[in-house]
Amino acid sequence: MAQNKMRPVDEVLRGKLEFKLAKVIAPKLTGWQLSLFVWSQGSFLFGKLIKSKLLRMNNLPQCLREIIISDAPMYQPEYPANQAPEIAVKNFLDESDPKERVAFALEHLPARQSHFQDDSPPFLYWKIRDYVEAYTTGRVTPTQVAERIIATVEEAKKRSPSLVYFISFLSEDVRKQATESTERYKKGTALSVLDGVPLAVKDDIDCLPHPSTAGTKWLPQVREVKEDAVSIARLRSCGMMMIGKAVMHELGMGTTGSNPHHGTARNPHDLGRYTGGSSSGPGAIVASGLCPVALGTDVGGSIRIPSSLCGNIGLKPTFGRITNEGLFCVGWSMESSGPIASSTEDALLVYAAMVGSHPTDKLHSWPLPPCVPDLNVGFQAIMGSLKLGKYSDWFNSTFEKEVAEVCNKSLNLIFETFGTETKEIILPELDEIKIAHLCTVGSEYVSGLAGYDTKLLKELSLEVQGTLGLFKEFTALDYLSSQKIRRRAMYFYMQAFESVDVIVTPTTGTTAPVISSAALTVGESDLTTVGNLMRFIIAPNFLGLPAISVPVGHDSRGLPIGLQLIGRPWQEATLFRVAAAFEVTCSAYDYHF
Repeated sequence: MAQNKMRPVDEVLRGKLEFKLAKVIAPKLTGWQLSLFVWSQGSFLFGKLIKSKLLRMNNLPQCLREIIISDAPMYQPEYPANQAPEIAVKNFLDESDPKERVAFALEHLPARQSHFQDDSPPFLYWKIRDYVEAYTTGRVTPTQVAERIIATVEEAKKRSPSLVYFISFLSEDVRKQATESTERYKKGTALSVLDGVPLAVKDDIDCLPHPSTAGTKWLPQVREVKEDAVSIARLRSCGMMMIGKAVMHELGMGTTGSNPHHGTARNPHDLGRYTGGSSSGPGAIVASGLCPVALGTDVGGSIRIPSSLCGNIGLKPTFGRITNEGLFCVGWSMESSGPIASSTEDALLVYAAMVGSHPTDKLHSWPLPPCVPDLNVGFQAIMGSLKLGKYSDWFNSTFEKEVAEVCNKSLNLIFETFGTETKEIILPELDEIKIAHLCTVGSEYVSGLAGYDTKLLKELSLEVQGTLGLFKEFTALDYLSSQKIRRRAMYFYMQAFESVDVIVTPTTGTTAPVISSAALTVGESDLTTVGNLMRFIIAPNFLGLPAISVPVGHDSRGLPIGLQLIGRPWQEATLFRVAAAFEVTCSAYDYHF
């Protein structure tokens, strides 16, 4: 029988396109069923049968093994040299001092109007500039902020249910940093606008004096943290107060945030629901008002998913824009770190400090000079000239109708307010991209963990063991086919960006899922929910494109809904501008059902 062959990419775009993006099919497992599934993977007979059936049910062999793909593989994101320039942005040097970059970004924010009043509630959803005003006027000191955080974290542990924020939280280290910052403000020698501002750090980013567990029980036994990650060192040089290592989904291998080892973060909007993951702790911490910003990592939506489910801003920058030096990084061709924040301007200020490559980076396409949007230029002057791209069949294929409806209303509101046009585009082979991303990230995880003792890997949660077992079924042919699909996908997206500036989708296909009681103790495998949350997430990781999630409303239960903005390579500044416009416009008219 003759094999099928993928059509040339230009022919695909000329032909009739049928929308296809299948739902992930897999049983939801917990308790003894999950234990049995993991055990069966060790059985030569039953394990092979079960895993082969699961992969075929989800079209993996049909997509990667039973079709001829003539395109050359792309092992890492490769970007065209010539791209449309950004409008109303200000460049700075990649190697410039972080403090100078933060000051530069601050200059291009609109003037801030003080909202402090004698009866204003303290510490709740303060922006970075609120902290600075409070510190410089003596209204509050970094030490007082630190003590409030310490008390809140201790109180959260005693609640029923307990609220899990951190894997490592050292009160004395927080106090020490706060004391140093308080002294600098007293002397008038604050390092930057970030001095004394609290920041939580996901537990796969190295930050002294804490270990990095990546959500496991065993990683610190075999991997010692000797210095800060480069991005942490840059933020520390600006005076930020690192308050602890936030809980996360183990090894980043899940999108709910479930962690039976260290505890599962709960969504501040509904404590019976997940935050999303894998940056679950950062999402919960920011949404609860404990910090204005936290750092996350993103190899499959791990910044954007919790940002959407918790009502935060979350940026995944272009692959290579922020160095991964000092991260426990196993998704080497796709992983990025970035800010989760309660406002666009706070995400921008922290991004300005973090941004920059490192001599150890191994990149195919090196970053263009970083820049920030000049937000002193009014939205009306720029937003009317930008075009948003929307593939309607995909956009409207959410698993909860309210998600698409709220996101569509936000686009209408932006058009009514600024005249920003939304143009119809097509993005072929979404199902193939989903499968190729899964194979790529799975292969990279298996490779990245191959050097660790199998006894340690058996200490992973049952969910992660089960997922790794599936990943080990991928072949060299699967991996190569996936990289060929990556090249095709890059072509399709670059063609779309010929006619639009930003591609828009809902961030997730659903709002926050409910936490099952069994998941808290033994974990759960729910690949269908994982797929629902990742429905719109994959291309920015697989292709390394910048993407940001911005809250645009709530569903009928009061759960946040995020809109995802996907930009051209290296054009984070445009995403910040558009996100700020949605933030201002949608917060003035918050869509509820």
